[in-house]
Formats: sequence, C-alpha cells, structure tokens
Amino acid sequence: MPAVARTALIAALCWGGTATAQVPRAPDGHPSLEGVWTNRSLTTLERRPIFKTLAIPAAQAKAFETAADGRPPIADDVGQKDTEWWEPGATLARIGGEARASWIVEPADGRLPYTEAGLKRLAAAQAAADLNFDGPEVRPGPERCLTALGGITGPPLLNGSYNAHHQIVQTRDYVVIHSEMIHDVRIVPLTPTPPLPKAMRPITGDPAGRWEGDTLVVETRGFHPVASYRVPTRLYLSPDARVTERFTRISPSEIRYDFAVDDPVMFKQVWRAEMVLIRTADPIYEYACHEGNYSLPGILAGGRQTAREAAATAP
Repeated sequence: MPAVARTALIAALCWGGTATAQVPRAPDGHPSLEGVWTNRSLTTLERRPIFKTLAIPAAQAKAFETAADGRPPIADDVGQKDTEWWEPGATLARIGGEARASWIVEPADGRLPYTEAGLKRLAAAQAAADLNFDGPEVRPGPERCLTALGGITGPPLLNGSYNAHHQIVQTRDYVVIHSEMIHDVRIVPLTPTPPLPKAMRPITGDPAGRWEGDTLVVETRGFHPVASYRVPTRLYLSPDARVTERFTRISPSEIRYDFAVDDPVMFKQVWRAEMVLIRTADPIYEYACHEGNYSLPGILAGGRQTAREAAATAP
C-alpha cells in the first residue's frame, strides 16, 4: 500500500473524522477546545535525513529519543542548561500509535516542496538574516520582537525548542489562541466578517473560522511580509499564502491538528501536515522579548564596524 494511502487509512481508523462522545462540549454544542495545549516534541516540520519513512520503527525511535543528538546542543554557560532554557520535549510525536519523523505527510518524502523561485526567495531571506544590517526594518521579525522564533505561534502552529504552550479560549462567536511564545494572540471570528483593510491586518494574517461538524476550520490569508521567513526553520510563506487549519478534539486530552498550505508562489503543490496537541496542566508563563529593544542598536553597530573593517582592507 502506498505511504500516503496507508497514512490516510491509519488516520481514519485511529482518529476518525469527528470528535468522540467523551470530549467536553461548549454550551453551544460544539466540542470545547478550551485549555492549555502543547505540541512539544522532537518531531520536526520536515523529515530528518536519518529517517526514511514517515512512521519510524519502534527500535529506531527509542534509540533516537535516548541519543544526545536528538536534543538541542547544550552549552555550559549560564542560562543555557537544559533545565534552565531548552524545553523541546523528550520524545517523538505519536500519531495513531506510530512515532512520526515529520509533521509533513504530503508530499510523501516529508520535505517542503519548494519551486525554484521559492528556493531563491528562501535563500535571499536566509542571507539577509545573516548579512544585512542596513537598518532595523531588514532584521528578522523574531530579532525585533515582532514574531515568534520558528514561527511557532502560527499559522501554522509549529514546535520549537521552548515555549510550546498554547491556550485556547472559546465562545460562540470567537476562538482565541494565546501562544506562550512572544505572548501572541490570534482572534478568530466564527461568523462571516469582511476582510480587514490591509493596513489593519495582524502580522500573522487575517483569519476566518467556521465549524464543519465537530471540526473547527480556520483559513488565514494576508500575511505581513515580516512574517514570511519563519527563522530559523526552512519555512517561508509569501504574503499571498493561504493556510487552512483544522482542530478536532479526539479525546479529553488530545486535539488532532491538521493544516494545509496553498502558496503557488513558493511551492509546487499544496502540502499538508498533521500533529496532536496534548492537554497540559502547566500554566502559560509571561514571555518578555527584549532582544529588539536592547540588542538591536548593538547588532546594527556591529554591522557598521564590520563594514568599516571591510572597507579598510579593500584593495
């Protein structure tokens, strides 16, 4: 059986298409998505080269989870210890009982299907992040405290090395997703509303939500260019991208989260990913981003000094 068909069969058998009878429901009858949820995991958006299939054999998954290279590097300086800073999780994600090598399930190789033009845009953004110090406007969004590192606040929701908690608040007319990283808040209207004027759109796009049975569907368009490059992942979305997220509560402790990205400027095809959000009793802590406020003058000054040194040694 082809890998994609097998994945679809597993999802149908293990998850089904609707919420189970055991999940709590809101006063309006829809499944309640409220609570604090985490996607903390060693699974990444794209498949690592060491994994050959989407579903990882149990022995290989266990070996990876116990290996030192399965976690972010730990430095010895103050503030970089595993218990003080990093919080990536200790296991790969399990979906339908299988350890997953990537969130991406389509295309089957688990890699972002960039077009040649898309790869050029991504390379230009990566180079600018490393080399362009012309002014604050060209520095990456996370460095300026405008967007979350790794794009983990979404859409789509990704996972990073820390601050992987998201609090959902739900009413009849709105769903609010409050992410721990950079204390970002997405307000999703559930009734038809006209698109926001371009000047008023949030950096992370203009969302519109609706219920399809027991599944909350959120479509987001109109991303601000500062949110295009999700530093430091390989994900780059153009301002014309459309992200469709699907939230289905499948048990008291789990939300099935699927998302699809339609961005012909960047990708050869619509690509799809899936994960499980896990209910947690942990609170969301205050996140205060100071890098842009305190460090940006030093970053730009360093760029000027590098330019002067290069000019002084030029032939």
